[in-house]
Amino acid sequence: MKIEVKPDGAHYPMPCCVVGANAQSRPNFLAVAWFTMVNPQPPYIAVSLGKSHYTNDGIKANGTFSVNIPSAALVEKVDYCGMVSGKKADKSRVFDVFYGKLKTAPMARECPFNLECRLVRTVDLPAEELFIGEIAAAYCEEDFLTDGVPDMAKINPFVLSLANKRYRTLGADIGAAWSIGAKLK
Repeated sequence: MKIEVKPDGAHYPMPCCVVGANAQSRPNFLAVAWFTMVNPQPPYIAVSLGKSHYTNDGIKANGTFSVNIPSAALVEKVDYCGMVSGKKADKSRVFDVFYGKLKTAPMARECPFNLECRLVRTVDLPAEELFIGEIAAAYCEEDFLTDGVPDMAKINPFVLSLANKRYRTLGADIGAAWSIGAKLK
């Protein structure tokens, strides 16, 4: 029997990333689980950040940000970036920082997959700011590619289960997308 639960969205596991932005002239990183692709061509990604975050001003000032996909091996550093504000701590040394062609979106070299984004739009929500960025470039460590494409099994990203405050890895491959359901047609 189904029972009604709180409709706050906290029950669904959310992929974890680290958003990078230059804030007050130095790299800053923030752990984020509210992000998703929102347009295929040009490729847009959206990240939702609480209005009080230090990172927000850096994104707006520079018009750029990065989305860095960490492996499970980086969970301690990612969690730290979500627990400590850049207003109070210099998080520029948590990761080895590199810049791509936009020159103002700091990326974490330790994260296997990085997206460099140009800010397209900011949407003001009641408690959050939704930053929509066009992906200007994507970078991936060669060891994490299969046939030239980032391989999530090799990257081993993790999700946040907010309802019980746990991080979890993705698990086993269960089937081919746009194929496994074909027999139901």
